[in-house]
Amino acid sequence: MKFKVILVSLICVWLLIFAPLKAIAEIVSHAPANAMVNIVEPIDGATVAETFTVKFGLTGMELAPAGVERENTGHHHLLIDQPELPNLNTSLPSTDQIRHFGKAQTETELTLSPGEHTLQLVLGNYLHVPHDHPVISEPITIKVL
Repeated sequence: MKFKVILVSLICVWLLIFAPLKAIAEIVSHAPANAMVNIVEPIDGATVAETFTVKFGLTGMELAPAGVERENTGHHHLLIDQPELPNLNTSLPSTDQIRHFGKAQTETELTLSPGEHTLQLVLGNYLHVPHDHPVISEPITIKVL
């Protein structure tokens, strides 16, 4: 009887702790240590019109659309006015402050209200999950007229 209780307890512990870790490991993709994303345009400190173009840069990896599972690839997510990074262990949500570029776009046109704003890029894999070595740009600050 005691053996059954111990066995059931061990199975429960495995299901609660190790099974979710295994599931997470299956949806997280690898990124090379030298992979980098950056915002090419506008530059940090730039003053821009309310509608402007943001150009994305990527080195050390390739772009692929969301849903396409290929090694060393991902697609851009643009963080707008995010004081903290979102949870990097799960799929990035699509919100007004987290824009998805799942067609592997390399630029976008943004319209923001006048004032100071921050922009930052995060590369996500085919499921919008950041890589095991997150590929994240430095944030930039812009002033919108």
